[in-house]
Amino acid sequence: MADEHKRGRRETEKERWDRNFADLLQELRVAQTGIQILFAFLLTLPFSNRFPEVTQFQKDVYVVALLAAAGATAMIIAPVAFHRALFRQGRKPELVRYAHAMATGGLFFLLVSMVSSVLLVTDFILDRPIAFVFSGLTAVFFLTFWAGIPFLRRNWITDDAEEEDEEVSQTDVRAGETADRVS
Repeated sequence: MADEHKRGRRETEKERWDRNFADLLQELRVAQTGIQILFAFLLTLPFSNRFPEVTQFQKDVYVVALLAAAGATAMIIAPVAFHRALFRQGRKPELVRYAHAMATGGLFFLLVSMVSSVLLVTDFILDRPIAFVFSGLTAVFFLTFWAGIPFLRRNWITDDAEEEDEEVSQTDVRAGETADRVS
């Protein structure tokens, strides 16, 4: 919280938990849309005309993709159910920690489902070694943007944050000068 004060955010602990929960809900809304589209695709796939042509390997990959999408859906929606159970009990910190864990788990299952889906489709239309390469590249791509870059940037201070710090400091100085003149 000290870092947030340095950057100009003035909020109570309750306001911070409320903001964190609102941020998490917005993130979950974005993820949920992607999961719903993928899950719908996977649910309809066995009913397509060419599904009987898939190999046993492709069926196994399909089951992994489908179950991972179901797991992602459950975990991404779980914070809503948890919120309903804890509604108006003043347990927002617990809810935010739980929602964070569920969102992280949901993203993991979404990654598994996405990579498995790419493997399923590419194995159906290309040679298996090429399908493995494309699926591996898909996993690396997702992990780069979902884990690698965010992890590397966790402690970086941007120029915008430094400029905001300077503006807040100048505002604090002016507010202090005004308060001195009034008193």
